[in-house]
Amino acid sequence: MAANYAPDQRVRIFGDPVLKQGAPEFIGPTEDLTSLVEKMFQVMDREEGIGLAAPQIGVQKRIMVWRDPDSEDRHVLINPRIVERSKSTVTAEEGCLSVPGHLMEVTRAERVVVEGVGMDGRAVAVEAVGLLARIMQHEIDHLEGHLILDRTSPDERRRVLKDIRQTLDP
Repeated sequence: MAANYAPDQRVRIFGDPVLKQGAPEFIGPTEDLTSLVEKMFQVMDREEGIGLAAPQIGVQKRIMVWRDPDSEDRHVLINPRIVERSKSTVTAEEGCLSVPGHLMEVTRAERVVVEGVGMDGRAVAVEAVGLLARIMQHEIDHLEGHLILDRTSPDERRRVLKDIRQTLDP
């Protein structure tokens, strides 16, 4: 019997407890995988994102999708993990669909190697630099229960949390 992952039509927002939980590995059944991935792409495209992790739509599985920043090709990685990361880092503004309307300075490895499984069940290794490396690290953070608020400076975090509180309590 197929599992029904029932993805949300919306992106889960900061404060939703699902975003702070680590996602377990995806282990079949694959018949639901295609529809889940398509839903992830639909949500990512609608929200004008460049990457999305399954927990962001309420599905606690280690699956991420992204749009290649150079070619616009769409990609899927199942059970991704960073196996290598450069010592050199880059600090840049980063946004997140789960913390909408807020850009934060985040320091990330300049280069990473990520391994996982593709939609066809075959092993995949991605060597990523620049923006693609940032996308990989950001989405894998979501799979591990971390948000960019966890990766920014304490001052930046306070600034964004203050803005969020003001938005909620005008």
